[in-house]
Amino acid sequence: MAGSYKVDFKSLKQRVGIDDVAYSLGYRLDKRAGVGRYVELVLGDQHSRRDTIVICNHRNKEAQTYFRRDGGAGDVITFIRENLSSFNVAGKSEWAKIANVLAKFANMPEVSCEDKVYTRKTASQTEFDINRFEIKRVSADTLPYLFAKRGFNLDTLNAFKEHICFIKDKMNDRFNGYNIGFPYSRSADGNIEGFEIRGATGFKGKAAGTNSNSAAWLADIKGCRESVDHLYFFESAFDAMAFYQINKPRISHQNMAFVSLGGTFSDMQVKNAIKQFPNATLHDCFDNDLMGRIYGIRLAAIADRKDLTIVKSPHSYSLKFKDKEFVIPDDKLNLTEYYRISGGSYIVKNSKAPQSYKDWNDFVLGRKSDVSIPVSKYERDRNLSELRAAGRKV
Repeated sequence: MAGSYKVDFKSLKQRVGIDDVAYSLGYRLDKRAGVGRYVELVLGDQHSRRDTIVICNHRNKEAQTYFRRDGGAGDVITFIRENLSSFNVAGKSEWAKIANVLAKFANMPEVSCEDKVYTRKTASQTEFDINRFEIKRVSADTLPYLFAKRGFNLDTLNAFKEHICFIKDKMNDRFNGYNIGFPYSRSADGNIEGFEIRGATGFKGKAAGTNSNSAAWLADIKGCRESVDHLYFFESAFDAMAFYQINKPRISHQNMAFVSLGGTFSDMQVKNAIKQFPNATLHDCFDNDLMGRIYGIRLAAIADRKDLTIVKSPHSYSLKFKDKEFVIPDDKLNLTEYYRISGGSYIVKNSKAPQSYKDWNDFVLGRKSDVSIPVSKYERDRNLSELRAAGRKV
């Protein structure tokens, strides 16, 4: 019975390899690197590699581990955790979601239906220690390769440089270099409580102990927190930078701030960000996939001060309010539908990337996705308008 099923991570690791998960995400074998004790898998083509991982013990799924030359290493659970936002799974916690991803690959039952409720907080297993990291400032003179690879120009880097740093994990004995860190805090001028991290060859993650329950990346790029009038929410700091770069001519007059939740969503992250900028119009800039649409709905419910629970069923979602419940098919679940059924006040504006792109960084790179997003006539017109404003032929 699904409700009583317990996940045995050790058993699942015997059935699911890092290569299984990587191939499903679009990685391919780099034959030029050879096939021996190690194999290299790459994401992207030879002209624009987005990630490279080296898999050890590739013939033994249970013993498989991986590493990147610029940092980041682990087993299949670590790899799934890094890419969790790419999978359409639900769970009460990050670990429940990871278990469901593993269960799908292993053709085993998912965890109980109770675990498919989208919860209001996340948890970290360790405590963040700022002294674990060496921190250096970013400047235009030290424009990292990764920023250029992501399509960002110097103007964009200069706009965000006060909210970005280089960090080195002194406890990482596999990598002695610096990665890019996006500091997490609970207020725009508060203490650092973690980092969203990106590496040159595709490593992405968060620093050990990062507070993803109530802290987030807050970038008030004009330095006028009290007068911020537009607040944009994203799943990653890179998406925020991409949005700014592509929309700068249209939004340059705004006193704006940007928030990255780092691929997770906690009610307290959002509430703390809104508290810092209480007079701002809120914008849903989350990804165009199903999870991104759920994040947009949760943002709107918080802004409307509605008590909302979202529960996944096999082919639909239940949106449960205090006194009513609505069942919505997967392909109809979006912000427009939320406002239609909830009677909300349309506080949150839809500022997602044009519908043929997963996120704003993919739009900057011209990298279309196969994500299918249901849209209203208004949203279709908005997408066309933004494409034309960005100089794209439509």
